[in-house]
Amino acid sequence: MSEAPLLTATGIHLSFGENHVLRGVDLSVRRGEVVALIGPSGSGKTTLLRSLNGLATPDAGRIVVDGGPGEHVDLTFDGGPRRAWGRAGRRALAERESLRDRSAMVFQHHHLFPHLTVLQNVVEGPVQTRGVPRAEAESRALELLDRVGLADKRDAYPRELSGGQQQRVGIVRALALQPDLLLFDEPTSSLDPELVGEVLTVMKELADEGWTMVVVTHELEFARAVADEVLFLDGGVVVERGAPAQMFSAPRRARTREFLHRILHPLD
Repeated sequence: MSEAPLLTATGIHLSFGENHVLRGVDLSVRRGEVVALIGPSGSGKTTLLRSLNGLATPDAGRIVVDGGPGEHVDLTFDGGPRRAWGRAGRRALAERESLRDRSAMVFQHHHLFPHLTVLQNVVEGPVQTRGVPRAEAESRALELLDRVGLADKRDAYPRELSGGQQQRVGIVRALALQPDLLLFDEPTSSLDPELVGEVLTVMKELADEGWTMVVVTHELEFARAVADEVLFLDGGVVVERGAPAQMFSAPRRARTREFLHRILHPLD
């Protein structure tokens, strides 16, 4: 794992009308690191994740991605109009697209194209957004589908798959873009309990392979086992952050202890 941050977000603020969703959030992710974001619903976890790949525009703060030579992204948000990502005009818009190019997101719901086969769903992203030749994209897609146990589903349509299989296709679709950063927004929250394990297994394998990941999750055992750092958000701020062993065994903040107790011991 590299010591240099791949991604650094500093002082991120974002409001929707009178709702101040993020209130000065800081986040740093090193290459090869897994960071888990936990917290109650409405705490700002998903909004922060969406800010990291350009799906949401902060009102203030800074996001820097060091993707290597020619791939450095540095976006500053100054509280001005959102229409151009700050006041930098075309440059800011170009930086936003570059930010999106550095990451790929796996959503709560699979968002697969229902009229395309599994293979087509995976191939379209690299072909349309990266300019990868179709034959090359198909070869890569088949390799990825095989590694998650879905090679035999290449010609199936989403409606013919289980929820767990659809989410695994969603992960493959993200991997096919070969991003620097993988973002997961509660990828198991819409699955039946018996299907959760197959998705978490794939995610753990990705972590073991050294993929850089930011994961919003309510699966605390997964966070404990896989994450390098855990951030607990509440009310749009990072209440506490630390290694999983510390966060789950000896949290320092009363609010963190209360949250974890309610999740881990719901009947108490």
